[in-house]
Amino acid sequence: MTLKRLILFFVLTPIAVLLAVSALFGSWQEPQFQSRLELYQTNIALQAQTWQSEDSNDDNLQAIREAILGEQPLENATKQYQEARQSVQANLDKVNNQVAQLRSQAEITPTPPKPLPDVPPPTKASRQGKQSLQQSLKQLQKLLAELDLRLGILQAQQGQTDTASKTWSELQQRSDINPEFGQTAAVLSGLWSNPPRLLPNAQEPIQKNLEGWFRSTALVKLYQLQQRQDALSAVKAAQQESSAQAVLKLAVIVTIPTLAALIGLILLILLFAQRFLKGKASLLAQNADIPWSTPWDGETVLQVFIIGFFFMGQIFVPLVISVLPIPRPIVDVRLQAFSVLVSYLLVALGALSVLYFSLKRFFPLPEFWFCFRFQDNWFWWGLGGYCTALPIVVVVSLINQQLWQGQGGSNPLLQLALESQDSVALGIFFFTAAIAAPFFEEILFRGFLLPSLTRYLPVWGAILISSLLFAIAHLSLSEILPLTALGIVLGVVYTRSRNLLAPMLLHSLWNSGTLLSLFVLGSN
Repeated sequence: MTLKRLILFFVLTPIAVLLAVSALFGSWQEPQFQSRLELYQTNIALQAQTWQSEDSNDDNLQAIREAILGEQPLENATKQYQEARQSVQANLDKVNNQVAQLRSQAEITPTPPKPLPDVPPPTKASRQGKQSLQQSLKQLQKLLAELDLRLGILQAQQGQTDTASKTWSELQQRSDINPEFGQTAAVLSGLWSNPPRLLPNAQEPIQKNLEGWFRSTALVKLYQLQQRQDALSAVKAAQQESSAQAVLKLAVIVTIPTLAALIGLILLILLFAQRFLKGKASLLAQNADIPWSTPWDGETVLQVFIIGFFFMGQIFVPLVISVLPIPRPIVDVRLQAFSVLVSYLLVALGALSVLYFSLKRFFPLPEFWFCFRFQDNWFWWGLGGYCTALPIVVVVSLINQQLWQGQGGSNPLLQLALESQDSVALGIFFFTAAIAAPFFEEILFRGFLLPSLTRYLPVWGAILISSLLFAIAHLSLSEILPLTALGIVLGVVYTRSRNLLAPMLLHSLWNSGTLLSLFVLGSN
């Protein structure tokens, strides 16, 4: 065995596997992005439920409203906030335990009067770890206080004033929060008490610490008690305007995917029926059993993914970015978006370069390798694949949520896209996720990995394994099942069409739909 093989098989591969497993287990205790996304959608639904059409007796409009919002929007929102609070409280308890362990270790280990050879001083990494824990602790405490303020308003609006009063009272008694939240809780408790208590300067904490429907609801209550008709009319007018916008937003992020999923479900039924009736002549059976002619072996595949994909993405590019003269942490959202794009392009360029030089000696490649045929039916394969992927991934995601219960981590790019309202930053995020990612990932996973695996596996086995590796490469435990399901659809579309444009379109539509939902939700 050559030195190159020894290093690849017994040094680089174990390191890559170890780091990947470590990253996956590191995401175990991280909250899923889906939980926060549901709260954003809940907030829009709360704004939308105050919408009243000009013709309040129009049954069609009321039916549309109920279809979008559901029959009990307040009750559903309360349930979502209670679940979110339980998740945040669980994470807060874990961080508190970690902080307590660090403090106990510091108390047990006496500080030597001077550095000793066998007792090293605290490292920079350990100090950063403590700072990170303290920062996480403050963020979770703030988030829990915000959830309690909002949960109390939801409870009060449903007539549960005693429960709301208890929620706000417990918040005021906590010593680990900013006093402003306690002041806001006192103001809200006074507004919904019997008889009401109006605290001085009650408007200021409401406007500062509440947003959207929660702010307008509290202000309406305040102005009614203060008998300020002009201010009350202005708030209600603004509330009606924002509720109309919220209905439109919900229609975009709910109706369009629902229709696409319904079309996809019909397509799935027709495709499986055709497969049953026509057998080998059906669309699903097209090229289903035909492997690629692969002139290289597993060593080349391993070389591309270990050196080109993993080490470029996890070691080399992060190291290059870390030495660049960029102020850290990056606060400006445009710089964040640009940093993400540059990092991704460097990883893609490095991986594709390794792929090219690994396959160069096999040129010219056999037929159907890395095919881009514009004069083909790739568009319909991509569009149909997107529609059929929707119901499949939705079902898998519902099962996945029950499995992970809000934990397992998520792609950090989703959070940045959700909270960014800068048009330039959003454009950069869109280019990264909807253009760069489909092009690079489909070349690597569908264009190279899947066909290479057909040398050792049947086509369906190559689809399954390549989809699983595609999901694992995203390094979030909670995303493995949904991304594997999406990867299977991508693999089926590619093996049947034998045109990389088809899975690229499907991948781009999927990421575009996700980003569109994030942009709409974040604009609230």
